[in-house]
Amino acid sequence: DGLVKANMEKLTFYALSAPEKLDRIGAYLSERLCRDVARHRYGYVCIAMEALDQLLMACHCQSINLFVESFLKMVRKLLEADKPNLQILGTNSFVKFANIEEDTPSYHRSYDFFVSRFSEMCHSNYEDPDIRTKIRMAGIKGLQGVVRKTVNDELQANIWDPQHMDKIVPSLLFNLQSGEGTESRSPSPLQASEKEKESPAELTERCFRELLGRAAYGNIKNAVTPVLMHLDNHSLWEGKTFAVRCFKIIMYSIQSQHSHLVIQQLLGHLDANSKTSATVRAGIVEVLLEAAAIAASGSVGPTVLEVFNTLLRHLKLSVDYELTGSYDCTAMGSKTINKHEERQLQEAVIRTIGSFANTLPTYQRSEVMLFIMGKVPIPGLHPTLPPSGSGLEAYRMIQVMLLKSLRQVTCGFQSTNMLTAMPTSFLDPLLSFALLEDAHIRLLVLEILVSLIDRHSNLPKFSTISIISDISVLKLKMEKCSRQDNLFMKKHAQQLYRHIYLSCKEHSSVQVHYEMLYSLLALVSMELANEEVVVDLIRLSLALQDLALASEETLPVYNRCAVHALAAAYLNLICQLTSVPTFCQHIHEASATHRPDMALGATACVSKAVLEMRQKESPFLLPEDVFTEEPKLLKKNPNPKHIDGKSTESRERTIALWRYRVPEILERPGVELLFQQVKITEVLGVSGYNAERLAIPYTPQFTDEDRLSKRKSVGETISLQVEVESRNSPEKEERTPAEEITFEALKNAIVDSVGLEEQERERRRQVVEKFQKAPFEEIAAHCGARATMLQNKLSQIFEITIRPPPSPSGTITAGYGQTQSRSVPVYEMKFPDLCVY
Repeated sequence: DGLVKANMEKLTFYALSAPEKLDRIGAYLSERLCRDVARHRYGYVCIAMEALDQLLMACHCQSINLFVESFLKMVRKLLEADKPNLQILGTNSFVKFANIEEDTPSYHRSYDFFVSRFSEMCHSNYEDPDIRTKIRMAGIKGLQGVVRKTVNDELQANIWDPQHMDKIVPSLLFNLQSGEGTESRSPSPLQASEKEKESPAELTERCFRELLGRAAYGNIKNAVTPVLMHLDNHSLWEGKTFAVRCFKIIMYSIQSQHSHLVIQQLLGHLDANSKTSATVRAGIVEVLLEAAAIAASGSVGPTVLEVFNTLLRHLKLSVDYELTGSYDCTAMGSKTINKHEERQLQEAVIRTIGSFANTLPTYQRSEVMLFIMGKVPIPGLHPTLPPSGSGLEAYRMIQVMLLKSLRQVTCGFQSTNMLTAMPTSFLDPLLSFALLEDAHIRLLVLEILVSLIDRHSNLPKFSTISIISDISVLKLKMEKCSRQDNLFMKKHAQQLYRHIYLSCKEHSSVQVHYEMLYSLLALVSMELANEEVVVDLIRLSLALQDLALASEETLPVYNRCAVHALAAAYLNLICQLTSVPTFCQHIHEASATHRPDMALGATACVSKAVLEMRQKESPFLLPEDVFTEEPKLLKKNPNPKHIDGKSTESRERTIALWRYRVPEILERPGVELLFQQVKITEVLGVSGYNAERLAIPYTPQFTDEDRLSKRKSVGETISLQVEVESRNSPEKEERTPAEEITFEALKNAIVDSVGLEEQERERRRQVVEKFQKAPFEEIAAHCGARATMLQNKLSQIFEITIRPPPSPSGTITAGYGQTQSRSVPVYEMKFPDLCVY
């Protein structure tokens, strides 16, 4: 009928009164239980276990160790039974025992059997699903009990040993995977409902979290390694979902200061799988991405650059795999490479690099930026850069991937000091890529520059180029330019201007390039501008207008219209940012002007009349009609020879059609369509700006970067016009007209050089012939005359060198009015008193 309560109370009282008898009580109950199990008398088995549980809960004395041995022997007997109910009964008793805090340690107790048996129960395949679930949950509870009993007892068997963790962790992951449909609710789940408690997956997650939460610094590796092995053995990286869930549990459960250990293990595992399929490597990288997002700031640890070095190395490996088609470059075709999967892996690595960078403080991100820039092969400087062929394509892909990684690192980067954010060692190689012919690389460079300069998140407000009538609606965030920013612009402003100008000369530039250039100009005006910078930017904008007007540049029609539109949009913006009343007045007033002379480079003044006239006569010079799918130039000037009746759906098709337009409309636009430099100088000068620099047309100077960029023609980047500034008073600067270089002048220079070479060759031939055919006496006389001349020269030099210098006592006038120096001893010289001491 069950345990008699009165008799049990007597037994408990006796055990408490005589604790030395506990071992005999335990041995007797253990003997009875083993006999009842063998005779299948399960009712008595339950009574014996209940009695043991009550005695165990009541007696916490020093003599409990011997009693525990009998208790564990009985639990082991139950777990070895074939009946599921006995296994569950033994597990429940063990869990109760595990919750007891013992006062004295045990030196001889072993839990190896319980770890193995509970792990086996976690993998139960019993036919009845309900009983199978109960057995698995009993196994999970048993493992939880073992961890609780041993984790804090230094004298117990170390539960963190690989022999134990290799059984515990896979058993938990097996049950966690069975409930993969139920995602983790929160980093630390609170009280769950009764229904959720019945789920093995929920119970496993709580047990797994408890295990990881108890892990010390030296035990993290042993706990994470079985997770990596389990994911490898069961091909769980490719699905990503379960692997990400596992490491989310790990990152949220362990102590925050240990996060970098998990990340380092993942990086090491990525290295170990460098030649596996792209899907496996992509899964590991995705897990790294999630782990970095969860990790606290600075949790990457002391080896920050090693983390990025590992990721960049695998990025390069992926590029090599994609190009060679093999994981082993020496054995082509050893394993088929899926290029699409490799591209997905590359994008995942780039996202992970950005995620890591977001967890770092500002100074470490600056170091990472310099580190990545040092990895990018620069044309002309990198020793292993191949001249052409497939190798050049590989380096181009590496350049693109590394610049994408750099863009991810700079995304959201806000530094108060631009000198430290973009030092010379970083800015110079970065800007050298802005001169390459590859349009994608140039775009990446512009995006990186914009990300670094945008410190107040104003970039989304300039995502499209348009004429803004009132910039107050943009609600721009601006601060006064600091001293450090002024120093940065004094040092690097000309570099930025030069690359903006040269970027507009690129034939391969498309709409997105001009949008980024507009954003760069706008952000420089807001973040780094003082009065001198504002004047230089206006001067640069006028130079861009001249660039679009210059026929010798041979820019396509679309690019010329785009440069006109870019200059118009920026001048409209800068006039409102300066807040100069007269400048704004000229913006919003129509003015009748005359055509400027050719020396001024066909510049014109800023006025509303210009924008209104362009809207009426030449809408293709405004951004609203240039940067669109169907520009008005196509509708207004159709060319049936080159344009069919089909609609233009893509922007590439639109640009191709633009290239067939007749350029006469851009050769000599009316004065009312251009911005005048004279008027701008006048209004800025009245407002206190030093606008005299506007009278000097902007011309970029040739530097080493043009050589490094390996462009097709040096003439594309070197200016043929030499800017000569007067050395007189800065208030009255005079411009020296540049030397005119024409086709005839170049032809004459080439012809003259050819003639000089012919004369030199003929002279050398005559000298050789003379020494070969002339008689010996004539050759000796010629050489003797030259030797005599040389001796005379040497004598004169020696005389001047050896003769003492003129003395203060004066000179002697010789005949024919010549003066001759007279040597006077030093002791006879008369020196002034101030020279004697």
